[in-house]
Amino acid sequence: MMNNVCIDIDYQQLFKHGQQIGGDVFLLEREPGSNIITATLSDGLGSGVKANVLASLTSHMANKLSFSPIDLTHSAEIIMDTLPVDKEKGISYATFTIAKIVYANDKSFINVSLVEYDNPASMRFSGATPIQWKKTATRLHRKTAVKPEIVYSSHFNMDIGDRLIYFSDGVAQAGVSLGSLPSRKPASPYGSKRAPVVKQSSSTGVLGWGENNVRDFIAGILEKKPDISSRDLTREIVTQAYKFDNYKANDDITCVAINVRKPRRTLIVTGAPRSRESDKKLKGIIENYEGNVIVCGGTTAKIVARELGKAVLSDKSPSGALPPSSIIEGIDLVTEGMLTLHVVSERLNKKTLLKQMPEDPAKRFIKILRNTDQVEFVVGTKINDETDDPNLAAKIGIRFPLIDSIVRALETNYLKEVEVRYI
Repeated sequence: MMNNVCIDIDYQQLFKHGQQIGGDVFLLEREPGSNIITATLSDGLGSGVKANVLASLTSHMANKLSFSPIDLTHSAEIIMDTLPVDKEKGISYATFTIAKIVYANDKSFINVSLVEYDNPASMRFSGATPIQWKKTATRLHRKTAVKPEIVYSSHFNMDIGDRLIYFSDGVAQAGVSLGSLPSRKPASPYGSKRAPVVKQSSSTGVLGWGENNVRDFIAGILEKKPDISSRDLTREIVTQAYKFDNYKANDDITCVAINVRKPRRTLIVTGAPRSRESDKKLKGIIENYEGNVIVCGGTTAKIVARELGKAVLSDKSPSGALPPSSIIEGIDLVTEGMLTLHVVSERLNKKTLLKQMPEDPAKRFIKILRNTDQVEFVVGTKINDETDDPNLAAKIGIRFPLIDSIVRALETNYLKEVEVRYI
């Protein structure tokens, strides 16, 4: 059974203006069979392909080392020893923030080990209140370095309502242009269409949004929207930084948020249940479910509508190349079966962005899943005996591998918790 606590991790990113590839890399992994998640943000020196390669190397090393028995601070030292140093600037070719999250099966404890090198300081919040915490500074002694190199490490627990947020300097230094800083009129720190005043950052010593102002902005969002998801929160932060850059990002802009909260759930019902008794059981499952409900399949939709005493109505929403969706009162989404499941599986496995998808039922399906923490499939096992279609048995057999593929993609690519039960 799924528990009532989830770890919500997401990020948003914009590339530097004019670049087709980002120099910031965020890598999120959960080791199969263990309760360990590693979320690494690395910022490669400069931008474009070279920066991306260096940041990718750093983030992949960080994640692999995080799953090893090596202490995370020691892992950071190994990464630093591996990375080259820019001869002209005397700095490492990539910076990083590594969050290693270890949790109990029932989420009774969630422990975070955090290591930071040269990225803007991470931020923690309990509700809308910023939290200060102890960090240990470790000075590295690389022969190739021409300036002091400090790695900061810390350990803490997270409870429901807690957030950890970190970002690249494209956020903290938003508003810095190659020439002069554009003048701005004062505005509200949250909720205004105009950009707030860009002040000098006391922590970085450069003009731009500044870490302190970013912290105030986040606190304002959390006060106004205490239940905001990590995905929506990071979008708000990145969008505000983008506004400061006059909608032409001066650097790669990346923000990561980790939130511990009560889970958002989705129930997916597909396939006819084995018997009429099971039909009644399905009715109880749907009526008592707390969360979104998706019904996938024409026959399944008819059974659900009959049991709930509702009608299946036509839906005028765009369907693209897919069969159109339908409407059942009280159900969040009703789609066709096999073709839609196939497209959903394909897009989830390819990690296709929502903005790259056509407006169709599969996009609406995936949009619900992306805003979900726990997904439960209820899969019917009956072969419909009301039709003489010789291909139907084969279609039933195809449904199960498709569901397995969707489950793997949700667990691996999006770290969703998934359960499947057959009825």
